[in-house]
Amino acid sequence: MPTTNEQDERMRKFKNKGKDFAVMRKQRIEAGVELRKAKKDEHILKRRNICITAEDNLSPEIDDKNVAAKLSLEEIITVIKSDDPHLQFKAAQAVRKLLSRQKNPPINQVIEAGIIPKLVDFLYHHDLPTLQFEAAWALTNIASGTSDQTRAVVEANAIQGLVVLLSSPHMHICEQAVWALGNIAGDGPMYRDTLIIFNVIPPLLSLVTPATPVGFLRNITWTLSNLCRNKNPYPPLGAVKQILPTLTCLLQHEDKDILSDACWAVSYLTDGSNDRIQVVVEAGILPRLVQLMTDSELPLLTPALRAMGNIVTGTDEQTQMAIDAGVLSVLPNLLRHPKSTIQKETAWALSNIVAGPCSQIQQVITCGLLPPLVELLDKGDFKAQKEAVWAVANFTTGGTVEQVVEMIHAGVLKPLLNLLTTKDAKTILVILDSISNFFMSAEKLGETEKLSLLVEELDGLEKIEALQTHENALVYRAALGIIERYFSGEEVENTNPEADQEGKTLPFVAQQQEFYNF
Repeated sequence: MPTTNEQDERMRKFKNKGKDFAVMRKQRIEAGVELRKAKKDEHILKRRNICITAEDNLSPEIDDKNVAAKLSLEEIITVIKSDDPHLQFKAAQAVRKLLSRQKNPPINQVIEAGIIPKLVDFLYHHDLPTLQFEAAWALTNIASGTSDQTRAVVEANAIQGLVVLLSSPHMHICEQAVWALGNIAGDGPMYRDTLIIFNVIPPLLSLVTPATPVGFLRNITWTLSNLCRNKNPYPPLGAVKQILPTLTCLLQHEDKDILSDACWAVSYLTDGSNDRIQVVVEAGILPRLVQLMTDSELPLLTPALRAMGNIVTGTDEQTQMAIDAGVLSVLPNLLRHPKSTIQKETAWALSNIVAGPCSQIQQVITCGLLPPLVELLDKGDFKAQKEAVWAVANFTTGGTVEQVVEMIHAGVLKPLLNLLTTKDAKTILVILDSISNFFMSAEKLGETEKLSLLVEELDGLEKIEALQTHENALVYRAALGIIERYFSGEEVENTNPEADQEGKTLPFVAQQQEFYNF
């Protein structure tokens, strides 16, 4: 059974407005980590600069490059303490080269050698830009490591020096400082907030201009995304409001890497409370997010979809803004996307949309989302099917009787009942809740017996009866409750499923197209 904290976390990620506790049981209560987290392989938190192709163009000390490469760590320790700028440069460059190895850079050895304070000191040598650059590059690569290695950079007071370098007249030095600060921000919320306290945002945003080279702009956008990342705590709202206008502009860029990181930033900012979602939607980015959700490339589609999925967990008004921006028009194709991860997140987004009022449920129907939802229930990957099951549960909880009938007509019962054979008890419970909801609608129309016949015709009764021996007590009781209420009458057992009591054929038994009489 999930813990109280897990239940609370799941509830926070789902709309449960105006529903009592018994109904809320239908909502997702597990942690849902798979859906929400951006794994390191999806979006790299830290980056090490191992490129050495352009170094000689950036550092005029060409004659020293071979000398620097030959210095051992012991020699570097000695040379770096020199007061000679020429020797300091050679030592800094040698450290940087050591740390730029593709495999097993000696980061810990450099830290233990006590070199970091000297590198930080070199950041302030404004008369020696080549020395500043080498020092910033070395610190970037140290900060790209573990949290302990990043902490060594921070505790040496590197942040202040790196922030100062954001105003350097030399673009390559600015860019290296941005890179280092991005690595520090990517370590977690504590250092992210430390950077914000050091007022990193204004000089960082000032670097975003029409003249900024694309490569540099990529690094800036990535660093901004790390400043938006993490919760417990969330980024300060004041910082979010500072960043959003620039983020909105970056979302209009043509470069895919810039767009991807900008979308990730939006997804982080919307993964929170409704007031945080409101700040983002007021920036006017929803139509652009919908456009980006049509992109064929996963590095762009994934964060755009996640951001939109976060937004529709908000208030009904925020969800309606997403609908007005056209989100429902792109969801059918995404439910049929060849990647199951996209199907899963799309179904999750849809489950939150149909947790809203019946007017929004009707828009879901009108936009043709029921057929692809049924297809996903029938043939999708199980993780995607689980999200689709939640969409059905929320639809049947908040929809009108007529809307529930629409879902029956779409053929949802067969794949839904088939999923009762899964081993996942939580999914079974949600399906049984949905079946109860279908029967409640049938009762309002006086069509309970017809629905019972249809469920039996689809082999649903057999599957529900089998659940009476399920090891989970909640599953057993839910299954027993449905059987006792809707399948205990003798007339159901003896009735020919091909005809009603007047001998007329029941077309819904075969096609599910003419169910219920209005």
